[in-house]
Amino acid sequence: MCKRKIVPTLVINASLLQVTFFLAMGLLSLPYVASAEMAPAVGQTAPIRFADAGKFKMLYDARQRPQAISLAGKVFVVFNGDATPTGNEKGKAFPMLAIYNPESRTFARLVKLAKESSSDHHDSPIIWADREHHLHVLYGCHKSPGVHLVSANAVTNTTDNIEWKEGSQIAPKLSYPCVFRMSGNRDLIYYRTDGHTSSWTYRITIDNGLTWTGPAADVTDLDSRGRLDWSSYQTKIPGKDRRFLHVGYTDYDDNKHEVDRQRFYNPKYDTLVTNEWKYNLSYLRIDSETGTVCNSDQQRLKTPIDVATSKKLCEIWDTEWRGAGVPPAVALDEQGRPAFLHVLSGDLITENAYFYVRKVGATWLKTRITDSSHQWNSGHLFCDEQGGLHAFVVVGDKYLSGGYMDRHGGGRIEEWTSSDHGQTWTKKRLFSPAGEQYKGWKFNNVQPVLNADGSVLDGMLIFYGWKNASKPEASAFLVDETTKGDH
Repeated sequence: MCKRKIVPTLVINASLLQVTFFLAMGLLSLPYVASAEMAPAVGQTAPIRFADAGKFKMLYDARQRPQAISLAGKVFVVFNGDATPTGNEKGKAFPMLAIYNPESRTFARLVKLAKESSSDHHDSPIIWADREHHLHVLYGCHKSPGVHLVSANAVTNTTDNIEWKEGSQIAPKLSYPCVFRMSGNRDLIYYRTDGHTSSWTYRITIDNGLTWTGPAADVTDLDSRGRLDWSSYQTKIPGKDRRFLHVGYTDYDDNKHEVDRQRFYNPKYDTLVTNEWKYNLSYLRIDSETGTVCNSDQQRLKTPIDVATSKKLCEIWDTEWRGAGVPPAVALDEQGRPAFLHVLSGDLITENAYFYVRKVGATWLKTRITDSSHQWNSGHLFCDEQGGLHAFVVVGDKYLSGGYMDRHGGGRIEEWTSSDHGQTWTKKRLFSPAGEQYKGWKFNNVQPVLNADGSVLDGMLIFYGWKNASKPEASAFLVDETTKGDH
């Protein structure tokens, strides 16, 4: 039994925060792209702005999830907030909790989850619910065990205040943690074990987070067999039966231990780049019951997987030096197969586009959806009950560059749809706020709200946005269309 220590909860704005709705004002111009067409807007979004004073990655990209959980009739959102500026533009922020009531469409309180702030955006919190309806929050994870909090009591529809206790240590070091509800009474957390060049692995709990165990060998360790500094970024989703975990990842040369600038030479663009650029796309599948790892052809793989094995057996797209920043969003298609929404550079390094990537027969097909404004724009992909595909993409009129807040992209969020299994795509609507109040704003990191069992809550998404390119003045938004039948 883990000894738990009570952690004080600090409350900001204890009185009820009245929510203001901002209607999106029309569609902005969009350049023509192959395999996509324009269509009239269907409906308008009404984003709810629920928190301000956010720093870079106030809400995180696809590598670190979930950040919003629906439990006992309420929605609990965690984020980096109440930020103050610093001399290096990073800002210092606290892990925060917001509680949303869908019935009244109001946020009841903003809560500080820690007494000390941090300038490291990786410290951003994630949240999940266990099978006894306790909430778990994990924050401060960047090559460290982080802080694991557990609600002292099960959350009910009458819960107004949450008393937090210290939970068990999950692993000695974690970065980019993602938590999933799996079959067989298992919850799984997938993470990177240390710095850029370290391995990726997972831990499983069958007792609601009291104890955690992992596989004998880590899943990937790309530089483990002589390729010094080879690294990856990874995204994941559980299969429909919750037994298997589907993993998509990019690879890159981190080039840190024996720095050689020529290792950053990109032959496609005939220029030196940085480790910000990630290449190719690979896939593997983990059996959470047996620990077996397979590729997309169901070939069993020896772990940890090094870069040569990854290239030979796991790679599903050789991008030929076209690069990404953020790894793809991942979803299950109408047949329960993994599919990816990937942003990738084009003929010029400052030209980017979104692609829908899926396996048809023995071939992985890629369809271009639309332009994007940056290689770090993190979108969302899902398949509805009728088999229709929905891609929430971040676009802009030009490549975004500038201050610290802009360094990982941003732009307008649009919803694009496909009714023919991803062969063609149509713009449905502008999704992020518009109008004079939001002129010059950028938005990014759109992500779903999850139900307590880990499934996606249809019709509810969160994202964040900012105007100032260098100051921690971002805002967080929630879109609630759960009663509109749009999805």
